[in-house]
Amino acid sequence: MRKKVLVLGANFGGLTAALTIKHELQGDVDVTVVSDRDYFLFNPSLIWLPFGKREAKDITFKVGPTFETGDVDFEESAATKMDPDAKTVTLANGKVLNYDYLIIATGTRNRDEAIEGFSENSNTITTLDSAIKTGEAWKKFLEKPGDIVIGATQGASCFGAAYEFLFNTSYQLKKAGIKKDVKLTYLTAEPFLGHFGIGGLPHGDSLLGMFLKKEHIGSHLNKSIATIEEGMITTTDGDKLENAFSMIIPPFSGQNFLKEVDGLADANGFVKVKDTYQSEKWDDVYAVGLAAAVTAPWQTPTPVGVPKTGFPTEQMAHVAALNIAQQIQGELPTNHKDFGDIKAVCVMDAGNNGVLILADKMLPPRKHGVLIPGPQNHLFKLGFEKYFLWKMRNGKVMLP
Repeated sequence: MRKKVLVLGANFGGLTAALTIKHELQGDVDVTVVSDRDYFLFNPSLIWLPFGKREAKDITFKVGPTFETGDVDFEESAATKMDPDAKTVTLANGKVLNYDYLIIATGTRNRDEAIEGFSENSNTITTLDSAIKTGEAWKKFLEKPGDIVIGATQGASCFGAAYEFLFNTSYQLKKAGIKKDVKLTYLTAEPFLGHFGIGGLPHGDSLLGMFLKKEHIGSHLNKSIATIEEGMITTTDGDKLENAFSMIIPPFSGQNFLKEVDGLADANGFVKVKDTYQSEKWDDVYAVGLAAAVTAPWQTPTPVGVPKTGFPTEQMAHVAALNIAQQIQGELPTNHKDFGDIKAVCVMDAGNNGVLILADKMLPPRKHGVLIPGPQNHLFKLGFEKYFLWKMRNGKVMLP
């Protein structure tokens, strides 16, 4: 009897895992993907959307045809409950799906409640809808400019996006001819510039400091945000940053239904996993990407999270898929890849400039790591966006 694999999520992790399992078992497995939306989103490009450089149609595609070509069933509905002992998942549309193996790739939700006033008074770019809303706020700002605050608050993990938006904001201010009239400030929980939630890389602090100085950007490091009011951000140590426009990356949480399963997730709803990406408690349940819990090998004065988007998510999804394929074939899973040992590969865009970030490991201790600045990185990111969307739309998940 053919085994059933259920995948929750249809973005980087879910799409990659579902099609990889099909490929590994040469189609001899039933795979169903469940997602609360019917499209794939290339999240790294959300930094450009508020400035009108991208529209939703440029960075999304419908996943239905991709899964149909790959002989994967697709169900558009949110998962609302899971029972690992009964091997079932309940959906918002009332359906109950059973499985032999489950991959959780449900991403995150913004933990708005962590900061008073965030939902009502802040802009962010962590989802398609929030980036569109931020674009509307940017248009209003251009009509009546003032000071700007860009940042990532305590517990945030997506610092790269904050830096990218910061430097793209500076570039757009120059294009609009109002750069000299705007005080631009970077506000972050990082203990030093270029920490990125990965502990920093050699000379990263000085390189980012040089970028900020060149762009006349002020910085507030090691900060927690207490409240966000209209036109005012107040830190827990009493700093008050007036602004006519702000963009803040919030902390993330896992999906609420995961927290309801005893022993599955941590307090923030991220699934506790082994280096095989199996749940610590259930060997037939896996979690990849943002849904998986990662423990940083350090403590910072102000809490910072670890980024799990993009390349690390793909790597986790491949490891999980290969292990499930082995289990279905009656073997023990032999693929191990601790999150900290995944290579760090990131292109940070800066408008018409950028930084290429490379390291042998995501988390220290490392043997080497480097940041390479230059305008070629902006072009590289543009090219990679087109390549990656083509790759995923056409189900070419085995390509690098």
